[in-house]
Amino acid sequence: MTQITAAMVKQLRDATGAGMMDAKAALTEAQGNIEEATKILRKKGLAAAGKKAGRVTAEGTVTTFVDGNLGVMVEVNCETDFVGRNENFRAFAEEVAKAIARSSANTVEAFNAEMWPGSSETVAHKTAEMIASIKENISIRRFVRFNAPAGSSIGSYVHGGGKIGVLVEVAGSSETKGSEVARDVAMHIAAAEPRFLRREDVTQKDLDTEREIARDAALKSGKPENIVEKMVTGKMEKFYGETCLLEQPYIKDDKATVSQHLAKQGKEHGCTYVVTRFERYKLGEGIEKKSDDFVAEVMSYQK
Repeated sequence: MTQITAAMVKQLRDATGAGMMDAKAALTEAQGNIEEATKILRKKGLAAAGKKAGRVTAEGTVTTFVDGNLGVMVEVNCETDFVGRNENFRAFAEEVAKAIARSSANTVEAFNAEMWPGSSETVAHKTAEMIASIKENISIRRFVRFNAPAGSSIGSYVHGGGKIGVLVEVAGSSETKGSEVARDVAMHIAAAEPRFLRREDVTQKDLDTEREIARDAALKSGKPENIVEKMVTGKMEKFYGETCLLEQPYIKDDKATVSQHLAKQGKEHGCTYVVTRFERYKLGEGIEKKSDDFVAEVMSYQK
């Protein structure tokens, strides 16, 4: 029999929001398989769909920098919330975003090896200096850079003082209004947390998982097979509406989808707006934080 460890229980709880004993029971049933245990919890209604490490937190900030058709978003981490709110730390994060905008690096490792703008030191050395000054570990965790083509606009939005950041690219011929439309879409993404741009982008693995869960729920209703299929189809449409940006109800007008909102704005501005890509960062997403008390608590249930 597979041993269910405290770390496994914590990983499943962080990924689903389920209770400790529910997570442990699901892992036991799934013989330690995290993915299968997640399905079990969702079938029992004990886990939120699409929630990925939503409860895991780490400190620092997400910041953006936009200059014309160039946009950057970066997450810079530190150890404590106190430092995360420190003016010097936040100024450093902003300078990092500007440096990434000038850089050609596509990975954190490559960026760290580059020279800090206007200095004979590397980015890694500059970060080490900040660590020495603030007396707390600091790391540049991840970044994304958009170089939008002509006729496109970059929108950015940072929420909660750096807890959530969004960068979005919107193609459209209206240069004067395009940036406003892009920013509104970025705000929507921050609030609605879409996982995909359009339904065609949903992975086959996600589709198979959602269909399996929808069919399981439909079969439990005892309905005939033809009704079950209709119920599954309805559940899948709801899934698309919740996870695909263009099909989500727009936050400023829930009677229209994001796609319909863009069409309306395009008609008013005499152009066509198309979201071509987006990135959404949640501070600390997926970062494991040590919790000795939690481990002890879980271990107590294994005795």
